[in-house]
Amino acid sequence: MLTVVPGDGSGHDDGKGGSPSLIDEIVREGARRMLAEALQAEVDAYIAAHATERGEDGRRLVVRNGHHQPREILTSAGAVEVTVPRVNDKRTDPDTGERKRFSSAIVPPWARKTPKITEVLPLLYLHGLSSGDFVPALGQFLGSPAGLPAAVITRLTETWKAGQRAFAARDLSGADYVYLRADGIHVNIRLEEHKLCLLVMIGVRADGRKELIALADGYRESAESWADLLRDCARRGMRAPVLAAGDGALGFWGALREVFPETREQRCWSRKTANVLAALPKSAHPGAKKALAEIWGAEDKLHARAAVRAFSAAYGAKFPKAAAKITDDADELLAFFDYPAGHWVHLRTTNPIESTFATVRHRTKITRGPGSRAAGLAMAFKLIEAAQDRWRAVNAPHLVALVRAGATFINGKLVERPGENAEPEAA
Repeated sequence: MLTVVPGDGSGHDDGKGGSPSLIDEIVREGARRMLAEALQAEVDAYIAAHATERGEDGRRLVVRNGHHQPREILTSAGAVEVTVPRVNDKRTDPDTGERKRFSSAIVPPWARKTPKITEVLPLLYLHGLSSGDFVPALGQFLGSPAGLPAAVITRLTETWKAGQRAFAARDLSGADYVYLRADGIHVNIRLEEHKLCLLVMIGVRADGRKELIALADGYRESAESWADLLRDCARRGMRAPVLAAGDGALGFWGALREVFPETREQRCWSRKTANVLAALPKSAHPGAKKALAEIWGAEDKLHARAAVRAFSAAYGAKFPKAAAKITDDADELLAFFDYPAGHWVHLRTTNPIESTFATVRHRTKITRGPGSRAAGLAMAFKLIEAAQDRWRAVNAPHLVALVRAGATFINGKLVERPGENAEPEAA
């Protein structure tokens, strides 16, 4: 039982001062005691399971044998000192003739950090904490000066590079990506003159889950770089997606028409809005934003086309370039209306890619960029891999498989007999 004995007040000066937190000390002491009890129970259970096994002299073959040397384990509760009980197991394996050994499942041999801490420290590095900052930054938080040495970071980077190469060579024939998002992200390279251009493709599987399809180093988002990436995915078994979404300025579209000509195109509304506003004076921005929202937020395609005409009528005479950015790409901007209404919010923008790569930009800003293109590619891959676990599935995921099957959707609703419910064309 834990007992708190207040001191003479030096450690309780209204929460001020540099003394360690009493709560943290209680948590760490409680964790140490619970861990000790769990280890003891684990050893007792192991010995009890083999209590009937005895040698020729009649003595038990599995008995207690003191404790190992104490060592610190970094946990989410801080640094906890652990003393693992030892077991003397005299049994031998009949197949190999080697002595059997007891190995704790709670604290594996040579463990110095819990799995969560092992995952968090590399991610802190990825998110901007440099390797030299780990000791001062985490010393008080973890209650230990242990951190992540620069040599460990180097080994981690090599592991990430190997993981990225394996990812880029994996078989895609077993994955069916119905929707595709594509974008190009530019990252500074510290030791090179040119920026790293990351070509990113994120897909939506037939079950509605979002997943990274490909991540590659391209040349300024050129059509040939995108074509190389798409050809590589096709060689590895990727099927043509039903719809692809991306920025209108990408060389991606020319490559898509070459490799997957049957895939429909959807322009990103977030990028298009920014481009339209850039062609308008600031005084016109509030009204233009509202007019653009009337288009992409329309209840159906018919009303969206009417809103496009209204936008052209309102801004076409004074600002023809701004109006042309909408009217010239109207079909591609409104393609998402031909799919389930629950999917519209996921199809009309590639902003999730930008949000995911905000951490990449933060990391490169802190370190002035990765040292090489390979390191930048590996870092981006690891960050996306970590972010991927938090991506939510699309709304109405059960309808994604119907989209792949060629089902017809009008005004966001499934139409069982398309010929009888044709959408009226806008006049």
